[in-house]
Amino acid sequence: MREFAQILCNNAQMMTQPFNWNDLRFFLAVARSRTISLAGRRTGTDHATVGRRISALEASLGLKLFERNPRGYNLTQHGETLLSMASAMEAEAVRIEETAAGQQQGLTGAIRISTPEGFGNFFLASRIGALAAAHPRLAVEMITIQQIVALSRREADVAITMTLPPNGNFVEERLTDYRLYVYGSRSYLASAAPIRSREDLGDHMFIGYVDDLIFTRALNYLPEIRPHLRPRIQNSSLHAQLAATVAGFGLCVLPAYVARTAPDLVPVLPEEVSLTRTYWMVADADMAETAQVRLTQRFLRGLLEEAGPFFDGLAPPA
Repeated sequence: MREFAQILCNNAQMMTQPFNWNDLRFFLAVARSRTISLAGRRTGTDHATVGRRISALEASLGLKLFERNPRGYNLTQHGETLLSMASAMEAEAVRIEETAAGQQQGLTGAIRISTPEGFGNFFLASRIGALAAAHPRLAVEMITIQQIVALSRREADVAITMTLPPNGNFVEERLTDYRLYVYGSRSYLASAAPIRSREDLGDHMFIGYVDDLIFTRALNYLPEIRPHLRPRIQNSSLHAQLAATVAGFGLCVLPAYVARTAPDLVPVLPEEVSLTRTYWMVADADMAETAQVRLTQRFLRGLLEEAGPFFDGLAPPA
């Protein structure tokens, strides 16, 4: 750090243009996203503007901060040092902003949240608008595609996940547990063979995920319900599984908070057969101190506090 400061002092004599503090915002966005197009989205500008601001910053400091390559922008040694300093400055700026305004009403750019289909579509989608309404210049993006989004490749800023990343530099926080049960429609259960024990489940048609498209073990429910149990009706969408169950085509393992949206569904052997899963909130450590991520994490925590018994077993929704 001291050597870097000396270089800056030496270069100050030869600066061809003044140093602009605001350029550090673009520097941080490129350093964290590694592409100028994604940095543009996060700063609410276009990639050409980001490129110009990075070039201006390098010219004003007299330092090369990035190595450009076909895969994106990698920090040089000088860039790594500046990242540490600029991140500390950003953290202080965020604290000043929070103290002065109580909330970050002036945030700009975009925040991208990755979430499983259940949490995203049956809980977050009807609540996420409050985040956008409170911050008119912030674009809020929610991804519910059926795969694990790579935070390390900056495909999302905050992820809600059922499985923690196996490695990498991440900030992780438990949000809530939730319960799952076997469900069937009243019409199906009235006409199908009676279910008096777990063993009887083997006589029934199950609805579930497509075997070779299950992207996380947390969604592979049926072996935990009964060995060798496989769904005969398979679909990668939780919405589609819910619809097929309501239509009376068979039994399905569903989160209780999802099944409650369909009053015709009845839990099967709830005292004997149930599963527990956990939703985690995860962010890349390099992004965790940005204003957008801090704000989003607080917002999500607040939603879970307000939700009360929403995710609790067979309790009625909040």
